[in-house]
Amino acid sequence: MPNLTSLANAPVIFERVDCGNGYSLGVVTLNAEKTLNALTLHMVELLLEQLDTWQHDDTLAGVFIMGAGEKAFCAGGDVQALYQSATNNPGGPCDYAETFFAKEYQLDYLLHNYQKPVVCWGNGIVMGGGLGIFAACSHRLVTPTTRLAMPEITIALYPDVGGSWFLNRMPGHVGMFLALTGATVNATDSLFIGIAEHFITTGQDALIEALCSQPWVASTTDNHAMLTQFFSTLSTACQHQLPKANIQDNQATIEAVCASEDIFSIAAAVNELNSEDKWLQRAKKTFLAGSPLSALIIQEQLQRARNLSLADVFKSELALSTNIVRYPEFAEGVRALLIDKDNKPQWQYANIQEVPAEVVTSFFTTPEFPAPWPHNPLENL
Repeated sequence: MPNLTSLANAPVIFERVDCGNGYSLGVVTLNAEKTLNALTLHMVELLLEQLDTWQHDDTLAGVFIMGAGEKAFCAGGDVQALYQSATNNPGGPCDYAETFFAKEYQLDYLLHNYQKPVVCWGNGIVMGGGLGIFAACSHRLVTPTTRLAMPEITIALYPDVGGSWFLNRMPGHVGMFLALTGATVNATDSLFIGIAEHFITTGQDALIEALCSQPWVASTTDNHAMLTQFFSTLSTACQHQLPKANIQDNQATIEAVCASEDIFSIAAAVNELNSEDKWLQRAKKTFLAGSPLSALIIQEQLQRARNLSLADVFKSELALSTNIVRYPEFAEGVRALLIDKDNKPQWQYANIQEVPAEVVTSFFTTPEFPAPWPHNPLENL
């Protein structure tokens, strides 16, 4: 049994809280506050192992996942570690990065299909890999400080971790707009687009205590329904504290911008946006500063994934992410934003018109996976 010091220093803290009726609640804390709880491969492996164990424990009724500190649930994956992996062996295989993606997607898939209720407290920043975990949980809570985003276009990546699934299920063309612009989503927006379920102002400690006093039973179906009613009651009481909507107030503009299936038309429409709305202004700025190659990849991936099963979405994302991390554009995006921090990425193409079609197509070919993987490691999902 670890002592309190080692427990406090662990990158992920797992605790069982006794609910007093023969059942307990598993509490998971992403414990890397200084890096906004960014996920490392080790953290993902710890989560996979413990969540799999708890799934088969009949005395554990549900799981509550949160991040350490008040600033963030999780700001994404440890991109600097992915950068190091990409630059250590340009062209690949990039063992750490590719293993990280495979394990991360396994974790997200496990959570999407978890039989027990999994509550995620999406307080503060929820980005990238953090949003992948959040979106996969059965009960998704947002707070007054929640800020969700998938700004991967800024580092020549794309919204992965199941983004190809949940972005395609948002109203109208909102998912495409968010993917291309990396626009930030607040609590009100997240409820409107369905990525979150409940707005909660109760702090996490009081919330865990309240959860432990609920009438947990053996039936997972009844426990899911009980939690939905519990959170709905809490959420109704604090609706007056919801922040101003961004997406709903600008939905007509979003639909007009993304009405075409043609990325060149969408890009032109974003470029021509002339709005006094600061949220739209930031969205436009992010799109114009992002990787032109990524814009094309994002649009293509969302189209290809539109009718795929969840399992096939993750398989396609692993192949695409593997190809991207082996390509120099990704490393350049991370260098400019997070390593040298000069915010002056030298993209390989000045605009989307310059990107050859065959270059985009090449990212959607099946890569050669490194040993010990003879094929896509998610093949058996």
